[in-house]
Amino acid sequence: QVQLVEFGGGLVQAGGSLRLSCVVSGRTFRTYAMGWFRQAPGKEREFVAAISASSSGTHYADSVKGRFTISRDNAKKTVYLQMNTLKPEDTAVYYCATGSLGYYTGSAAAEYDYWGQGTQVTVSS
Repeated sequence: QVQLVEFGGGLVQAGGSLRLSCVVSGRTFRTYAMGWFRQAPGKEREFVAAISASSSGTHYADSVKGRFTISRDNAKKTVYLQMNTLKPEDTAVYYCATGSLGYYTGSAAAEYDYWGQGTQVTVSS
């Protein structure tokens, strides 16, 4: 059974930082790309960032480029999202997901097959 568990959400002031972690079990972690998505109240789920299985490729949404960094530790079966210079519009539930392929770092949610339960990030102004 594949499980993804996110950690690290919370309340932070604008301009602050948070680091999200997502631990994966039940799957050969090093084989698959990983992604982060988020969903704000009343909005659709949107792509945030993705990283290939070997960490050779990353992809970011324009809204977070230069502020967020995705990384992974295949030995720990963990993917991270370092979020700096947070803005109130970053407030959302953040989800990690496993890609169905090792190299895919795109933004299409349909290409990610397992999802975590989400962790809330709230940025106050």
